[in-house]
Amino acid sequence: MLYTIKNDRLEVSADTFGAELHSVRLDGKEYLWQCGDAWKRYAPILFPFICSPKDRAYTAKGQPFKMKGNHGFARDMEFAFKAQTENSLSFVLTENAESLAQYPYKFTLEVRYTIEGNRLRVENLVTGGEDMYFYLGAHPAFSCTLADGDTLSDYYVEFDESEHITQVIGGEQVTLVENGSVLEMSRELFDNDSIPLEYPNSKAVSLKSRNSEHYVRMEYPVSDCITVWSPTGDDRAQFVCLEPWTSVPTFYDDDFEAIEDKPHAIKINNGETYRYYYDIILY
Repeated sequence: MLYTIKNDRLEVSADTFGAELHSVRLDGKEYLWQCGDAWKRYAPILFPFICSPKDRAYTAKGQPFKMKGNHGFARDMEFAFKAQTENSLSFVLTENAESLAQYPYKFTLEVRYTIEGNRLRVENLVTGGEDMYFYLGAHPAFSCTLADGDTLSDYYVEFDESEHITQVIGGEQVTLVENGSVLEMSRELFDNDSIPLEYPNSKAVSLKSRNSEHYVRMEYPVSDCITVWSPTGDDRAQFVCLEPWTSVPTFYDDDFEAIEDKPHAIKINNGETYRYYYDIILY
């Protein structure tokens, strides 16, 4: 079920299924990709894995487990609606039979959306029902049609600071940006999948068009990885995902089968709450 909050400029809608954003509008203009055949999602939440371990298999508590899908299960589960105020929405997911078959921990995942002016804050709060391990991230897709006639190639991603950005191509690290702040968008750029940047110098990034004054800025002060992605080979996919993650993907840790040993997994104790957040600012 969809719920909506708005102020005099910003209007945000989110669904109980996946607690997923469905719309982010500023002054009536839609900035979020509106689903479609090229990618049938809007802004999924990645929990308890970012991407997947090899063969989607791992061990926890000494037992083998296998994830049903990529990026964990939260994005494909119905959340309970928790609360709505004039400027906020919140949804909650707790462990269930389906989650426990893939991931043996008791947990509460609360997703909060709060608006102020032209800013949307997205908060994920994970509370352990026991000592537990997980990864957490976001995958919002932003439209590349903010100006009439725009396509993906009219856009670029601009980091706040100079970055060294590489991508693995044919088993080798290839430099895409050397001591620069701009990553030009093209369909071919994603022929080798997403472009993750671990420990970025920047704590904010913007998606801009050369044809429009409108743009999206994302601030991610507690993320150790920011990833850029769009589907390759499909010109219907007129969007770019700006993905703040707690860490690099799970498969970076495949040398460690047990989730307890994976170096990038977050650990919290029973009753402890981990707060993760990022902001989307529209112009």
